Amino acid sequence: MPTGETPAPVDFYFSFRSPYSWLAVRQVRALAESHALDVTLRVVRPLAVRTPDFFKSVNPMWPPYLYRDVTRIADRLGLTFRWPRPDPVVQDYASGTIAADQPHIGRLSRMGVLAAEQGAGLAYVEAVSHLIWSGEIDGWDQGDHLARAALAAGLDPTALETRAVAESDRLDAVLLAHESAQATAGHWGVPLFVYRDEPFFGQDRLPDLMWRIAQNRWTEAD
Repeated sequence: MPTGETPAPVDFYFSFRSPYSWLAVRQVRALAESHALDVTLRVVRPLAVRTPDFFKSVNPMWPPYLYRDVTRIADRLGLTFRWPRPDPVVQDYASGTIAADQPHIGRLSRMGVLAAEQGAGLAYVEAVSHLIWSGEIDGWDQGDHLARAALAAGLDPTALETRAVAESDRLDAVLLAHESAQATAGHWGVPLFVYRDEPFFGQDRLPDLMWRIAQNRWTEAD
C-alpha cells in the first residue's frame, strides 16, 4: 500500500446495544492508527428503539445464534462476552416488547455523540462498550464505572454527564441526523462503515473495507 497517502474518511455507524459494534471498535482503532485512517464515529440508536416491533417477528433461531456467534468471535479476539447486566435497552425477551421508558440507551448515545465531538469518540465507545459486553462487571450503569471509562478516554466525566442532560434536545437531533445519513448510505444495521458512499455492513466486512481503501490508494498514487 503506498505510504504518504491519506484515504478518504470512513464513517463508522455504532450502537451501544450492538455486540458486533463492540467487537468492531477495537479493530477499527487499530486500523485507524496503522493505516492512517480518518474515521468519523456516528452513534445511532439501536434498531430495537427505532423499530420497536422488530423483535416481535424475528426468527426465534436468531437470538441463540447471535449469542453463539458473538461468543466465538470474542474468543478469537481474546475477549470475554456475556449479555449485559443491565441490557442497554429495556425489553421483555419473551414477547419482544420494547419498554416505552428507556433510561440507559439515551444516556449512553448522547454521551457517545459528545465524546465524538470532542475527538475521543472511538476511545470512549470502546471503553464503555467493554463495560457493557465483556461480562466483567454487573451494574455497568452504577457507581463510577462510566466515569472511569470517560477518564480512560481522556474526557471529563462530570462535564460529559452534565452536557448530556443539558443538551439532550440537540444531541437527539444529531442522533436522528446520523440515522438519516445511515439510511441514505444504503443500510440500517451496525456496525456499518461507509467509504466513498459505499456501505460495508458488519465487523466481518473490515477486510473488504481495507481492500477497497487499498484499491483507491493505488489508483490515487498512479
